[in-house]
Amino acid sequence: MSKRTKTGAAAAAESGVGDASGWAWLRRPGVLCLLLALATLAVFLPVAWHGFVNYDDADYVTENAQVQGGLKWASIVWAFTTGHASNWHPLTWISHMADCQLFGLQAGGHHLVSVGLHIANALLLFGLLRRMTGALWRSALVAALFALHPLHVESVAWASERKDVLSTLFFLLTLWAYAAYAEGRRPEARPGRARRPVANYLLALGCFALGLMSKPMLVTLPFVLLLLDYWPLQRWPRRAPAAQPDTATGRPRLGLFSLLLEKAPFFALAAASSIVTYFVQRHGGAVSTSLTFGERVANALISYARYIGKTFWPLDLSILYPHPGRWPLGAVAGAAVLLLAISVVVALRARKQPYLAVGWLWFCGTLVPVIGLVQVGIQSMADRYTYVPLIGGFIMLVWGVDALVPARPGRGKALALGAGLGLAACALLAARQVRFWRNSEELFGHAVRVTRDNYLAHNNLGYYLNGQGRTAEAVEHYRRALQIKPTYEDALNNLGYALAAQRQFAEAISLYEAALRSRPKHIEVHNNLGNALSEVGRIDEAIQHYSFVLQQKPGHADAHNNLGIALAMQGKLDEAIPHFHEAIRAKTNYASAHSNLGNALAAQHKLDEAIQEYQIALRLKPQDPQAHNNLGNVLAEQGKIPEAIAQYREALRLRADNPEAHFNLALGLLRQGHREEAAEHLRAALRLRPDYPDARRHLEALAPAGQN
Repeated sequence: MSKRTKTGAAAAAESGVGDASGWAWLRRPGVLCLLLALATLAVFLPVAWHGFVNYDDADYVTENAQVQGGLKWASIVWAFTTGHASNWHPLTWISHMADCQLFGLQAGGHHLVSVGLHIANALLLFGLLRRMTGALWRSALVAALFALHPLHVESVAWASERKDVLSTLFFLLTLWAYAAYAEGRRPEARPGRARRPVANYLLALGCFALGLMSKPMLVTLPFVLLLLDYWPLQRWPRRAPAAQPDTATGRPRLGLFSLLLEKAPFFALAAASSIVTYFVQRHGGAVSTSLTFGERVANALISYARYIGKTFWPLDLSILYPHPGRWPLGAVAGAAVLLLAISVVVALRARKQPYLAVGWLWFCGTLVPVIGLVQVGIQSMADRYTYVPLIGGFIMLVWGVDALVPARPGRGKALALGAGLGLAACALLAARQVRFWRNSEELFGHAVRVTRDNYLAHNNLGYYLNGQGRTAEAVEHYRRALQIKPTYEDALNNLGYALAAQRQFAEAISLYEAALRSRPKHIEVHNNLGNALSEVGRIDEAIQHYSFVLQQKPGHADAHNNLGIALAMQGKLDEAIPHFHEAIRAKTNYASAHSNLGNALAAQHKLDEAIQEYQIALRLKPQDPQAHNNLGNVLAEQGKIPEAIAQYREALRLRADNPEAHFNLALGLLRQGHREEAAEHLRAALRLRPDYPDARRHLEALAPAGQN
């Protein structure tokens, strides 16, 4: 595409940084691309040492057997047919599968792929704007703001938001192909490959389809194409009659109807994606119906204003901003006045400064699918939603400031200094925000500090702390979440789980039942309630809950494992064993299921098969004391006493307060004639479990030898 001619202030702005100051090398696009890539990498490189977080990452990676299986034909078919996580985005699933194929569950590799895609997006944006406008420095500055703005950290540092960076890659490729298509339709376009409008049009359409298969938020892209037709491609009709060339530029002017008709296939794809997405999200329970239309409109107005505010003052950013339900009328009115004022100014300046209209409509329009008119999730807004929309805002800002600063000596240096300071501030704030994504404790601890009544942040922080063994702190956060929202089913479930681990089963069962009153089909609650009922001997009720889970989700590995345990407790080993196999099939590297399968096989006296399962379990989880103990039992039954004793000793090394392991080791030592050491372990077993009759009987049998 031929470059646009620039005169006056614009030309000075583009050339003022270079020749006079001795920095002409900076005007090379390749050098700017390299600097842009290096700066972005420097800000985001710490994510290579970050882990996954406990919000959505389980659905997308860490507990998703299909994704962890890597690039297999069955998994790819699943990606195109599933509505898992309340979305249809097969290419996003496939990208996660590719990551698991390459890196397994090493989170750093997953994060670095997202960083690479983000860098590619920044470079594509720079090249695209430069190609369409001919403006080197302004294009570079928009791309740098896109790359380094703190609001974009969430899209890059969060593994689950791969869909943002991947879909934007196809979004920008679509715009690039469309720009080439528009160029090819000009009479002055050079012959040969540049004039391939049909091929470029089909390429743009294909890239758009791939983008929609990465994230359906791109449904507004056809409107962005119309905006680009207005500026900078200048294909909209003005005073010249439709389909006649502009006398100043020689470019063909198309009628508005022709431009709309030209986009018909894009609109058709967008409509199909919107319909599929709505039904998938509705089926997955992600669409909320608790808010009135007026409340949703009010939140949309507030959110637009908040996004603008956070663009210029990107502090106190959070992974989740809870929806308050109702906003104060004054705040809603203020937001509406702000948006109206900006819209009026943009409309008045649209003819002379078309980039203002394009930037503003880009920003407002691309936010429409996620602004909350259809409420999905519990958030009022989200940083990640700005990934594409802020491009429009940055175009407004950069081109607007360039036009606002008068042409006078030192103008180029002043603009360069202002741009440099702005980018430095963005980079520092983005680097600070990246640190909060190191793990769930920092992420949700920060969210609790910078937002009010954030019950989800309290809950997820508690979940992380509980996993670290900090149960008391976890319980405190769960209870805080329930103070904010007493019916919050996830906090009820997690608090119940923490109390069940402390063997407070009565209170745990009560909490699970309360969670089910809020959300009757919450399968994780049913599974946990089954576990608690099993612990108090209500096996038949537990089986009913496990069966419900498997009706809702046949591949639920934990429910298969737990149902197998319950059936084995009833002596139904032949029914239990298939469930252990299903658990292993559904969840790769499931050590507990292998160990439980070993128990069932041992009970059937299939000792060699049981040993094999215990060995697999210990290969997957070497620190499991119970698996060591059970393996020792089978080895002892086979007469392999030294090997059995070694397993019992390892079990006690890992958990010294296990009375069963002390007793089993004592029996092994007795069979080797080590009566004194055996008596010590029998006494240890009785200290830990005074009602252990077998231990007492064996210890009394040793009494004549003075061991009592």
